[in-house]
Amino acid sequence: MTTMTKITTIIKDEGRRGRPFDPQRLEQFIIEKLDVDDEAYITKIKRTIEQHDTYEAERITDLLIHTALEYVDEANPQWTYVAAKAFLTRLYKQASRNRAYDAAEKYGDFYGLLKTLASKGIYAPDILKKYSRDEIKELSSIIDPDRDLLFDFPGLHLLATRYLATDHDKNIYELPQERWLVIAMHLMQDEDTTKRGELVREAYWALSNLYMTVATPTLANAGLTHGQLSSCFIDTVHDSLIGIYNSNTDVARLSKDGGGIGVYMGKVRSRGSAIKGFKGASSGVVPWIRQLNNTAVSVDQLGRRKGAVAVYLDVWHADILAFLDLKLNNGDERHRAHDIFPGVCVPDLFMETVKKRGDWYLFDPHEVRTVMGFDLADFYDEQKGAGSFREKYEACVQSNKLHKRKVPAIDIMARIMKSQLETGTPFMFYRDEANRMNPNKHVGIIYASNLCTEIMQNMSPTEQVSETFDGDEIIIRKRAGDFVVCNLSSVNLGRAVSDDVLERLIPIQVRMLDNVIDLNTIDVKQARITNEKYRAIGLGTFGWHHLLAQEGIVWESEQAVELADTIYEKIAYLTIKASADLAKEKGAYPLFVGSDWQTGAYFEERGYADDGRWGALKRDVAAYGLRNGYLMAVAPNSSTSVIAGSTASIDPVFKPFFYEEKKDYKLPIVAPELDHQSYDIYRRSAYIVDQRWSVKQNAARQKHVDQSLSFNLYVPNNIRAKVLLDVHLQAWESGLKTTYYVRSTASHIDECEWCHA
Repeated sequence: MTTMTKITTIIKDEGRRGRPFDPQRLEQFIIEKLDVDDEAYITKIKRTIEQHDTYEAERITDLLIHTALEYVDEANPQWTYVAAKAFLTRLYKQASRNRAYDAAEKYGDFYGLLKTLASKGIYAPDILKKYSRDEIKELSSIIDPDRDLLFDFPGLHLLATRYLATDHDKNIYELPQERWLVIAMHLMQDEDTTKRGELVREAYWALSNLYMTVATPTLANAGLTHGQLSSCFIDTVHDSLIGIYNSNTDVARLSKDGGGIGVYMGKVRSRGSAIKGFKGASSGVVPWIRQLNNTAVSVDQLGRRKGAVAVYLDVWHADILAFLDLKLNNGDERHRAHDIFPGVCVPDLFMETVKKRGDWYLFDPHEVRTVMGFDLADFYDEQKGAGSFREKYEACVQSNKLHKRKVPAIDIMARIMKSQLETGTPFMFYRDEANRMNPNKHVGIIYASNLCTEIMQNMSPTEQVSETFDGDEIIIRKRAGDFVVCNLSSVNLGRAVSDDVLERLIPIQVRMLDNVIDLNTIDVKQARITNEKYRAIGLGTFGWHHLLAQEGIVWESEQAVELADTIYEKIAYLTIKASADLAKEKGAYPLFVGSDWQTGAYFEERGYADDGRWGALKRDVAAYGLRNGYLMAVAPNSSTSVIAGSTASIDPVFKPFFYEEKKDYKLPIVAPELDHQSYDIYRRSAYIVDQRWSVKQNAARQKHVDQSLSFNLYVPNNIRAKVLLDVHLQAWESGLKTTYYVRSTASHIDECEWCHA
């Protein structure tokens, strides 16, 4: 009897059509398209398919991807790029089918893509209106499909599933290089037409080579009909019922468009304060924070993610202890707000009082305003150890007309650290240092930071001044406060430094950021006004640990500190110069006169003025102005660093190699360029490195960053209270303006000697 060989049928077109499985054809595809000539991999793919009577064609791509990912480990990180190539073939095929072109060409007609998605209401019509068809055709020629090969699998998958433009049914139309070109064309649409094409080319070069990333909202929304381009916003809540509710409405409007929100509540009266003379009537800040919590949960960002709101309160506010309990898992749920992110505004005097174990006093801000005639929040210490804040604070302490509560400062700090170990928050905002180093202190004050603690810009509450009617129209008038807008973009240190392109990269990056200000569509008018007054941007970095690995520099070393100093001074110089050059071309920001930029104080405070090139830049800025009132801020970059295939922000890696659990598979995460040489650099990972060295590094870079840094502390869950306190004190004494999450783990950490010091 003859034994018949079983032949697997490959099902195509949703089960309507089948053909016999051709192993040789699949092998040829793997060798030619995936550039893999590995017998074990090919054999495993074939055998898996041949075990089935039928196999869907679409599942073959999944099989190629998941099998490649199974091969990824510390010794074989290259398999993540094999998985990425397999995933690319799917993207090319889906786009070609939806756009009706030959998949072998990879990329179809770019002009046709613009027309198609504009007709579907996905793309805004701006590019088609402002660029001629010939311009679009010419610019489409710069698309380089080979740059798709720069993506590893996690980066490509994240870009494709979250950020590539699709139709309303989530069908793939736009491909990675087209996303970069759309962003470049969108951001350059209003530039002088005589040089616009070259600027688009430069922006595409920067993006497509993964030398930089734009902020997540810009990545997701540039060129589209919906959403805005800025990362986050900071509001200052006015101490009135209307002010509180107006702020909540503004938060909702911005959150729906993809903005993260920071809210300063320090001016709102505390629990038991008077309302219209009725003593004890106020319920304090906690109910209003719970309301913001509900807004964050209820107003999601087009289904992509729920809203995110950070709330800041001063450490002298009478409600501070209740505020510190907001995210704890025990206690009265009526006094909890689990979805907001608390931050504490801390003056130097408090940290000094903690060190000497002294008493701290809590006040109701409304009573202080009423009795003392000033707002304690409006002052800061102009010098280390001396200044107007401590003078006003002491006046409040000595006043017999004020109600006050005395609490040991160390008890408050202990509550802060307890909450940090349990919930990761509160964030720390060192308000005196932030304001001393504020280049625009001539026109305002910084009360708090943003959702990610890297933004330091002038703030003030918006006040409703009248409500009148004319016939059946109700007319509301408001006095706009400084409502902060964060316009972010980041340099990929792991690529840009090694390829020596910072001098070319940063000028186009600053121009892109500056154009975000003019192109952005922000519903909240006071945010638009503030955006135009300061023209603030936040150029940051990611890939720090990646860079250390490339340079062979251990995290816990003076070399790492010196490199941080050198690299960030260079980036600061290039960023300020780029903004100064833009000012020559387009004019300075409206509030430039009187700023530390204009007077030269900015350069003198940082010791730049005696350096030859810095001195020349200082004179150039004074003569021609600066385009942007704030320039640098180092954001977390958790998503965009994945897309760019590097390490997040200024953080150490979590581990050199680990698995991230997905719904139906495990995604291997490998440190970039991991090999036998870089492994020892990455081995000193997040929960192992001595955090005191991280503080030293950040103190070195903070000197060169006019705003702040998203600086996470990584600690074991059983860290001694004294050790964590010492790290906080070191951060404050080193001149840091903020710290972000305290990320703790309960698991055993090998070689974590520092936390037992």
